[in-house]
Amino acid sequence: MLATINKNKSTFQQGKNWKGTKHGCLEASTVTRVIHFVVVLLLLMGTPKALTEPASAVASDPRNMGWMRGFPPPANKVIKQSSSDYFTFPKLRWTFCNFRQLQASRGVNRGLDPISQLPVSLDPMIDGVTFRPINTDEPMTWHDSLDANYTDGIVVVHRGEIVYEYYSGCLDRAGRHGAMSVTKSFVGLIGETLIAEGILDDQKPVGEYVPELIRSAFGSATLREVMDMTTALDYSENYADPESDIWLYAAAGNPAPKPASYTGPRSLYEFLAGVEQDGEHGEKFVYKSINTDVLAWVIARASGKDFIEHLSERIWKPLGMEQEADMMVDSLGTPFAAGGLSLSLRDAARFGQLMLQKGAWNGNQIIPSKAVFSIMNGGDRSKFREAGYETLPGGSYGSQWWSLHNENGAYSARGIHGQAIYIDPAADMVIARFASHPVSFNAAIDPNSLPAYQAVANYLIGKLDK
Repeated sequence: MLATINKNKSTFQQGKNWKGTKHGCLEASTVTRVIHFVVVLLLLMGTPKALTEPASAVASDPRNMGWMRGFPPPANKVIKQSSSDYFTFPKLRWTFCNFRQLQASRGVNRGLDPISQLPVSLDPMIDGVTFRPINTDEPMTWHDSLDANYTDGIVVVHRGEIVYEYYSGCLDRAGRHGAMSVTKSFVGLIGETLIAEGILDDQKPVGEYVPELIRSAFGSATLREVMDMTTALDYSENYADPESDIWLYAAAGNPAPKPASYTGPRSLYEFLAGVEQDGEHGEKFVYKSINTDVLAWVIARASGKDFIEHLSERIWKPLGMEQEADMMVDSLGTPFAAGGLSLSLRDAARFGQLMLQKGAWNGNQIIPSKAVFSIMNGGDRSKFREAGYETLPGGSYGSQWWSLHNENGAYSARGIHGQAIYIDPAADMVIARFASHPVSFNAAIDPNSLPAYQAVANYLIGKLDK
């Protein structure tokens, strides 16, 4: 990926039309910083990486590699503050637990109240649960699937108790891990909460909430179309194309000062205001991360509080989270709603348990049940079908969540490189998982993960039946 970016650097320097205006050439140092920023966005948004025969989970374990150890670390073990270094595999396996050292961020305040406890009753039999990965007849155990998917940490909660907990790679219980696009599902829940409270109307055009977007593609889209990603946008995230809009998005959001000759958009908000429409809204699902940034903007404008404040007040404090979380921000302090959250594994499990309990926690309804039910119902399956997600047949996308529509009613928050919060109401089960798979897109990870989750659900249901 980086080789492709460097190859296209000179083309990018030539400039690109934006709303009919030609921007000037970027200075070399600025181009380097923009490339740094675009790689961050590519990682957050899920652009697949082309990799051949990556090192195994054991061989690439940051502890075995010895990254950043020593005072100072040896030169060949330093991970540099250059995206061309820290986002390469296997270094990214260290990076996922250390975003706060590498990117500007704001904390998600947990307050001063006591930590809510998750009872622990570990079941060693789960390691031996066997399943068949998708498209193969070879059986695999739950334990073997962890390394196969480069798992950094996984927690299984059953009936409110932790029955399985595992850490590896860069992560331990005290650490935080990048959640990537799992962040979107937090944004979706906040959006649904404000709808349930009457602060937002999902049938209103986005332009009524954010006048700056009236003339953009988003202005005529309803909030529901943004939440379900059924907007029709003239926007490409093809990093290999030097004319792709991702380059302009990166240039706009890059916190480095712009040269005097630059005439393009100067912030993420300004970029979003310039996105044009391509087709009719509401016809089909197309996964484009800028929808989440628009949703977060609507939330902030309608409520007077940004996404980070809502996370703190509506989730982190009421749930008694174990740790503060980190949220990446741009030069204006705007949260990267598309995928900038880092949090602890147990806190991810707490969030999943909140969803499983339909917004209730310790006897209090802290999230309207109506908001959770809207997410559980999923999106329009007919609009999802044409998107071609072969590992999610019959699935849907709605409110920034993925629904499997299987017999257990499972639904999930999903992020690139293997991040997930998987909720199975029938099994009374939540699985929170962090990983650092060398391939970013979930189609490479689902064949092991999804049948493994179902196998554990079946095992736990079997225990209940005895």
